[in-house]
Amino acid sequence: QVQLVESGGGLVQAGGSLRLSCAASGGTFSSYVMGWFRQALGKEREFVAAISWSGGSTVHANSVKGRFAISRDNAKNTVYLQMNSLKPEDTAHYSCAARQVPRYQGGSYYTQEYEYNYWGQGTQVTVSS
Repeated sequence: QVQLVESGGGLVQAGGSLRLSCAASGGTFSSYVMGWFRQALGKEREFVAAISWSGGSTVHANSVKGRFAISRDNAKNTVYLQMNSLKPEDTAHYSCAARQVPRYQGGSYYTQEYEYNYWGQGTQVTVSS
């Protein structure tokens, strides 16, 4: 089993940037598809971005496309979410998630909550106007 710990959240002004990190332990990180999700107060959790185990394939939600970028460093067992041009509507609790996949699925990623097996506790991002 893999354990996930997020960091990097905080309070930032609109237009600013943050980089979230999700450190994994207890599993073979390079065999996991990784995703970022967020949940704003009073709303359902929504997909933000995902990356294949190889890092060769990524997908971002339309709401963050062009502003956020997911990446991973398999040598450091860490996935990142670089968030630029932040808006107040990006305020949410951000969580990373993992799903183990066979090695031949190097280009696969997932965008639905139910497709992920492991979740971190999350980190809060607050964007002030």
